Amino acid sequence: MTTHTLAAALDLVSHELDDLVDGVAEGDQAAADRALDLLDGAERVFVHGAGRSGLALRMTAMRLMHLGLDVHVVGEVTTPAIESGDVLLTASGSGTTGSIVQAARTAVDVGAQVVAVSTTASSPLAELAEVTLVLPAATKTDRSGTASVQYAGSLFEQGVVLLGDALFHALWQRSGHSADDLWPRHANLE
Repeated sequence: MTTHTLAAALDLVSHELDDLVDGVAEGDQAAADRALDLLDGAERVFVHGAGRSGLALRMTAMRLMHLGLDVHVVGEVTTPAIESGDVLLTASGSGTTGSIVQAARTAVDVGAQVVAVSTTASSPLAELAEVTLVLPAATKTDRSGTASVQYAGSLFEQGVVLLGDALFHALWQRSGHSADDLWPRHANLE
């Protein structure tokens, strides 16, 4: 398929995302339920990812805050120390990103739990995680075109956004709150 036009490129991205969503939906539902339970029961949620994955997780952090969770983005100057009872939500395609693995190790050492989003269930990050949600996508160094023909992990990063919105939506439905209940938490200093 040629992707020299915007329409063709959108079609390619859409097909890859459809395949990714199908792969997640057919994946480990017990892990997905466990991730929802951990986030729902957390004292506080910390999110941590590098690069575009980190940007995608910041979107999830905002939605979880709208839901009323106490959420912090790792690396921000106002982020407190993680403690027992907290959850660290991470994203790393390879599961080997040094700063993310170290943060997960710190979280586990203090008694917090880790939810990892990755392309693999077998990595240093997955070993530390209470649950790993696997997105069937390419890592940023996979240029084979097998899992995705998009550049440098784009499908994984898009998947992180979709998964984050799906986690939020499932938690929102569990909460029983209306959109009007959440609206007062929406930013008003824009």
